[in-house]
Amino acid sequence: MDHLIAIDGGGTGCRALIASMDGVVLGRGASGSANLMTDLDGTCRSIVEAVEAACADAGLPAEAMRASGAFLGLAGANVSKSGERLGAILPFLDCIVVTDSIIALEGALGDADGVIAILGTGSVFVARSGGAIKSIGGWGFILSDLASGARLGQALLQETLLAHDGVHPASTLTEEVLGRFGGEPGGLVEFAKTATPRDFAAFAPLLFSFADRNDAVAARLLDDAVKSIGEALDTVKPENCERICLLGGLAPLYSKRLENRFQHLLRPPRADALQGALALARKSFAPSANSSGRGVGHE
Repeated sequence: MDHLIAIDGGGTGCRALIASMDGVVLGRGASGSANLMTDLDGTCRSIVEAVEAACADAGLPAEAMRASGAFLGLAGANVSKSGERLGAILPFLDCIVVTDSIIALEGALGDADGVIAILGTGSVFVARSGGAIKSIGGWGFILSDLASGARLGQALLQETLLAHDGVHPASTLTEEVLGRFGGEPGGLVEFAKTATPRDFAAFAPLLFSFADRNDAVAARLLDDAVKSIGEALDTVKPENCERICLLGGLAPLYSKRLENRFQHLLRPPRADALQGALALARKSFAPSANSSGRGVGHE
């Protein structure tokens, strides 16, 4: 085995790096969406493209990936056997595929105990205590992923239709959303028929923006989301928890809205998910090098 490869893939995009066996990062690359739950073939293409870009950045031939060990954290890898199927077709010498929350946990906490809440297009909550890992959520926005960008966007579009029909009061926010579809509810419905989680999540920032302007609809939907985050943290958080890390694109927007009982536990992540994947690659494929004490992702 010549090199280590780390992958962080989700609905927004795929990031890759290639490193020496002792963890020195040589090159980085990025590509499109890599969500196993929605597109196995597309995820495979995105991974290969990102690794090819990382090899090029490192001045290595693309064939270098075939002599490398890869650790991949991917959205959707926790559902069915999609991770196993992907691992069988990827062009690496050896690879391990886990859900993206595992590499995020490693990056954010290192070897410490604590909780992470990933709040982006999807959502998942993971705790580690005494080496044991507990995870809840992350099953996709149709049935799960409460407080995620996809669920927020979906709820906002639903509320816009309810306001149009006169079932719930309208607000400046619902009028803004309907206006984006030419004032026609049919356009909104047509959009929703084929919308991806990422498409729905594009509407989530509007909720936070209008809530800051005291929009009643935005405030109510965000209150419901914050309540669901609190319920999840209460469920997954171990006794004597000393740190909670909020991750993902919505983390900065949610941090100031969390209930006061969680505020004193909030800590910044020690590293990102891609660095977590590299740390796990070293532990999996180069344990002797990992014991040398060199920092994750040292350039």
